[in-house]
Amino acid sequence: MKRVELTPPSATLFVLEPLRAAADYIAGMAPFSVPLPPGDGHPVLVFPGLGVNGAATSDLRNRLQQVGYEVHDWEQGVNFGPGADHDLLLERLGDHLKQIHAWHRSSVSLVGWSYGGIYARELAAKHSELVRQVITLATPVADNWEATHVGWLLNMLSSGIAPMSHVSTRHSDADVPVPWASVYSKTDGIVAWEACVSTGSTNHRNIEVEDVSHLGMVQHPEVLRVVAGLLAQHRDGPGQAIMPAAGQ
Repeated sequence: MKRVELTPPSATLFVLEPLRAAADYIAGMAPFSVPLPPGDGHPVLVFPGLGVNGAATSDLRNRLQQVGYEVHDWEQGVNFGPGADHDLLLERLGDHLKQIHAWHRSSVSLVGWSYGGIYARELAAKHSELVRQVITLATPVADNWEATHVGWLLNMLSSGIAPMSHVSTRHSDADVPVPWASVYSKTDGIVAWEACVSTGSTNHRNIEVEDVSHLGMVQHPEVLRVVAGLLAQHRDGPGQAIMPAAGQ
């Protein structure tokens, strides 16, 4: 897909991220006015964002567990982003995916937050026969990381390696051979929402959630509703068209 030059979100949105994320966290702790759709028990593998570990996605995993899914953390500790051991990490993640698939005898849905969505897409491209669908939350497409406020963090965690040098061209969004939904918010203060939108695949759709921060993507009740709704689809495995979300 043709590379698009984008810029990071406004300074105002960036500065307000922590405050808005706290509000999203509080909103996510409240009981849902409308119950989430019940799960069918299939396994879900969740990938954390850059610079955090599975503790950051524990509330999301607990919510999905409560409605009936078998939810797994990625079990690789802190997400340090790309590095010289990227291929080795993908191999370990692939082995973990194979184990989950074998344990449950079912295809696995992959949910990736921010940079965690890169790993979800990579695994779906390499192991499509094991994957039911991919859901990315505020994850840039291809090499649009210049449209974020985390370039310095990527450089620090990856020891100066170009942020997307290992993954941006190897598997484009068009290569994801299973249903894939990209969830984004126009009020994301860390990643430009335009960077998360793709038109490169017939298996893909973009879903906007309103007034959500980047850090609050794994807490906000509307995001949880969208994720639960997507997980309730594709009950016969990958290959079905993605149904429109409410209001889309």
